[in-house]
Amino acid sequence: MAAVPPVCYVDMVFDLPLHQVFTYHIDPQGAAAFGKRGMAPFGRQERLGYIIGERAEVPQGLGTAAIKAVRRVVDPAPLFNCQDLALAEWIAGYYLCSLGQALATMIPSGRRTGTYSTFADPGDEMTQRIPELSQEQQDALACIIASCPKEKREKEAAPNPVPPALPRSRLLYLYGITGSGKTEVFLRAAEHILKAGNSVIYLVPEISLTHQTVEAIRSRFGSIAATVHSGMSPSARLTEWVRIQAGEIRIVVGPRSAVFAPVQNLGLIIIDEEQDGSYKSGNTPRYHARQVAMHRCSVTGACLVLGSATPSAEAWKLMGEGTIQQLNLTRRLSGGSLPAIRSVSLAHTEGCLTKELKEEIRKTAQMGRQSILFLNRRGFAYFYHCHACGYELTCRHCSVSLTYHKSKGRAICHYCGYQTVPPQVCPQCGSLEAGYTGFGTELIEEEVRRTFPELRIYRADADTTSRKGSLQETLALFKAGGFDILLGTQMVAKGLNFPGVRLVGVISADTGLHLPDFRAAERTFSLIVQVAGRAGRYFPDGTVIVQTLRPHDPAIIRACALDLEGFYAAELAQRKTLGFPPYTRLIRFTIRSREASRADRAIENLAAIATPLLPAQGDILGPAECPIGIIGGYYRRQLILRGISMGSLHAAARNMLIRYETGKDSRVYLEVDVDPVSLL
Repeated sequence: MAAVPPVCYVDMVFDLPLHQVFTYHIDPQGAAAFGKRGMAPFGRQERLGYIIGERAEVPQGLGTAAIKAVRRVVDPAPLFNCQDLALAEWIAGYYLCSLGQALATMIPSGRRTGTYSTFADPGDEMTQRIPELSQEQQDALACIIASCPKEKREKEAAPNPVPPALPRSRLLYLYGITGSGKTEVFLRAAEHILKAGNSVIYLVPEISLTHQTVEAIRSRFGSIAATVHSGMSPSARLTEWVRIQAGEIRIVVGPRSAVFAPVQNLGLIIIDEEQDGSYKSGNTPRYHARQVAMHRCSVTGACLVLGSATPSAEAWKLMGEGTIQQLNLTRRLSGGSLPAIRSVSLAHTEGCLTKELKEEIRKTAQMGRQSILFLNRRGFAYFYHCHACGYELTCRHCSVSLTYHKSKGRAICHYCGYQTVPPQVCPQCGSLEAGYTGFGTELIEEEVRRTFPELRIYRADADTTSRKGSLQETLALFKAGGFDILLGTQMVAKGLNFPGVRLVGVISADTGLHLPDFRAAERTFSLIVQVAGRAGRYFPDGTVIVQTLRPHDPAIIRACALDLEGFYAAELAQRKTLGFPPYTRLIRFTIRSREASRADRAIENLAAIATPLLPAQGDILGPAECPIGIIGGYYRRQLILRGISMGSLHAAARNMLIRYETGKDSRVYLEVDVDPVSLL
């Protein structure tokens, strides 16, 4: 038998937008190996790279004199294997980024430490009362169990470059009204998978907004469960990654990045509140956790279960077509019923609270019950306007208004963080007829305290809950009856279960309706239905008041009627007529530059490249200025490819990028977003 030649070189990729593999000599210690990270010279710098291959000889056409050596290897053992690399290659291909960028997104960047954040062993907590399932829950659980792997798979199959589509039998949707017990079904399904020797990934929109779910997992599964999220230090995340990789952790809960967890014998991925926009990354690669989860399940044979009371339009369409198996939960389980919802016009109202909402707050307090007031806009006021000359106070670096934060005495940009002292008179004409209008949570808090001085009120938004753990403390105190009114942004809108809540007040339902985005109505509808679901979970007297300046808007009418069938039918019909997802696919190209002229030239050049490459059933939207034309001092322009088939759009986009790179301006930045969820 011929001797195997020794490894002398390694192939590496870097977290850079370069579709290229670089070859290096192994380090002097000989520690460099596939799956590890290493520090290597790159130009005039030393960069962290990912070792994706080993070789005995240099690549053809490359002289040995030109090859530099890896300076040092960071990891004592490999951090990724062939399956992880195959997933990174799929991400790079689908989301049009480099392999190095994909690996950097998947693998935590820290150094190994001896600490980790797994949950403590539940011990006596395992004797907690686990609720009995309703017949609907039992039926849904039986369907999920029937779809999941029946036994432990010791070894995943070799990566398939083109995995089959996920069949209906392994793609399910638990569609249930708020308070119908979806979480318990998820937990029972996870228990079944763990008993079979397989592992579970449980995705939630945001750890801080779903702490009750996290607590349920902690108490149910103890030390074999762990959280992975961006709030952890890089070193802590890396330590968890290694323990998951070793099989010590078998159920991972976290937001979108947890979809990459290197669990052994993956049997089930759960995506709670699948419609939530936070599952889509805002940085390169702009992956969607739902799409990555579908790919992982198709490769591994695992089951994917989505769930929500307000599915995304895409999921609703697929359920209607039978592509996704729909499981229904139709009733609340804790003695409550769906709340009575009514819309109230804000027109001609002095202040921010209508008389109807004030009456219900007072009535709820007299009953010894609690209220939640919701407004998805923090700060005191958000629009500075001069009535004399029309001047508007906007950010120096972004094309958005500055929000006035009264507690800080500053006008702040919520995009780039720029701050200034709000002017007392109009900076343009000196008029005194200038000032802030519109309202945020600070102003609402002030009015509620003034109107109800006898009630205990707490405001929960990004300004009051910045300290680690403060939101959890606040919600625990509210659940225990520590105050009467909880006022907040979307952190009080989803995933919370408070027995004492009778009333929910939506201060302004119009906040997102006017945005120039085809998903604006869907987001508004979902948010109203979700926040309304916090009321009346334990008593059949829940009440919701939806204040609005647009009481006749179809999205608001249907949300108040809890008419999901009617809303999705109308929304999908409109999307089909206008040619928007889920009836088409989109790839968005965004150009950024500090000079408007450079941004304009670059987007026009990109459009010229795109036009002859378009598929037969495709078109171009733009080129145009982005709805938010400037952010952080960068001028923004966009071009959108639209087509029926993602395959043909991908081919056009790849060719566009290749041709664009040849004449690229170094002072212009290009962002690519496949299947964008926002067009702002």
